Amino acid sequence: MTVSLEALRARTASLGFTQAGVIRAAPAPTLDAYLRWIEAGMHGAMGYLARPDREARRRDLNVILPGVRSLVVVALDYGTNAIPESVLADPRRGRISNYAWGADYHAIMTPRLEALAAWLRETSGDEVASRVYVDTGAVLERSHAQQAGLGFVGKNTMLIHPRRGSFMFLGEVLTTAAFDAYDAPHRPTMCGTCTRCLEACPTNAFAQPYVLDARRCISYLTIELKGAIPEDLRPLMGNWVYGCDVCQQVCPFTRFVQPTAETAFWPVDVDRAAPPLADLLALDEDGFAARFRESAIWRIKRERLVRNACVAAGNSGHAAFAPRLDALAQSDPSALVREHAAWAVQALEKGMKGA
Repeated sequence: MTVSLEALRARTASLGFTQAGVIRAAPAPTLDAYLRWIEAGMHGAMGYLARPDREARRRDLNVILPGVRSLVVVALDYGTNAIPESVLADPRRGRISNYAWGADYHAIMTPRLEALAAWLRETSGDEVASRVYVDTGAVLERSHAQQAGLGFVGKNTMLIHPRRGSFMFLGEVLTTAAFDAYDAPHRPTMCGTCTRCLEACPTNAFAQPYVLDARRCISYLTIELKGAIPEDLRPLMGNWVYGCDVCQQVCPFTRFVQPTAETAFWPVDVDRAAPPLADLLALDEDGFAARFRESAIWRIKRERLVRNACVAAGNSGHAAFAPRLDALAQSDPSALVREHAAWAVQALEKGMKGA
């Protein structure tokens, strides 16, 4: 028995998703470009992206789910526009990417996708198997989302909806269910001659339009990179301590972003979006857990967040951070934190001498 596409749209809307599309299970059309990106080393230290078993899954979705017939792609908006830019840009604060201001999106989306998979089983009347992913599977989700009609991929490599912008989470259900109709692809791009995102990137992370060198991306440096941040990139990071929104903020389509109806993604207060650096520099393991356990920030743990805060403090120009940074450089349990704190002390000294 086939599943009604219109019924699926109604079900995804009832689960709170803002968009949904369905395509036949097939490799993403951008797979070859992705493999060239891997071969060029632009994935940096994210070795899991280059694993042969992951490549096999991207080449054939049956490796993930035998007998897979369809791929359901959903989106959930997260933009809030809740915090003034003057607060976010305050060098005495650490800036956090918009998507991590509220609850961990994995915890919000995964149960809903599992409910959708259960609905597919009930609706089809067949022995339907499904597999759900939220930012975790070996699927090229932005490319699949474009094929499912959810938007186009911009020069900043983000999925962009022409009337909703790019502040959206994506999730997938791979399923053996068949549908009575499938969605048509969105236009591949609507960027035209615009290059605002490429020009605005603080670290010049775009090797060319539609190609991001993750090794230079602030999101990679603050989240994915587990070791030392390259010294030449540290002064370019400003006060970002978790992620970066610059290439999305400058995009002309961002003007269409509406505040999300998903209240769990709204920050409970200003400090959730831009915590004082003094607070971050003072975090111990217990303090980090108490503050960020329910947030996406939890995944980088205390060591990396304090590392990032040291860089932001070093860029701040505020000498008041020097005593705390010096204490971290001398006695923090983490060698990674000690090295970045020592760099930050020197950066502040250089700034004061040059003032």
